[in-house]
Amino acid sequence: MSNSDVITAFCEVWAEKDLDRIMVFFTEDAVYHNIPMDPANVGKDQIRAVIESFTTAPESIEFIVHHQAENADGVVMNERTDVFKFGDSTIRLRVMGTFELTDGKISAWRDYFDIQQYMSQLPQQA
Repeated sequence: MSNSDVITAFCEVWAEKDLDRIMVFFTEDAVYHNIPMDPANVGKDQIRAVIESFTTAPESIEFIVHHQAENADGVVMNERTDVFKFGDSTIRLRVMGTFELTDGKISAWRDYFDIQQYMSQLPQQA
């Protein structure tokens, strides 16, 4: 399985909202950084906590990959739209992701996106 195949499977598993299945894709010492937010999350425990915060509230999650490429070093980049549904509200966020893999697992993941685009789409609290 190529690194690109691993990332395709990783993006698809988000629809299941199964945190354990998502976490299988990471090395123990992986680094995950949503670039507009600091600090980066280091290690599976920190990554699990932040991913759990993303997967708990939405009714559904979908990563729609528009383009994906892998270089000779096995780094995978994808342009995608992440879709989060909250009742009658839907957040559609354009994202550029960079994934570094070690032995078929994600060792570094960086997502680049516009935080204001995300914030402006959050459901309004009553």
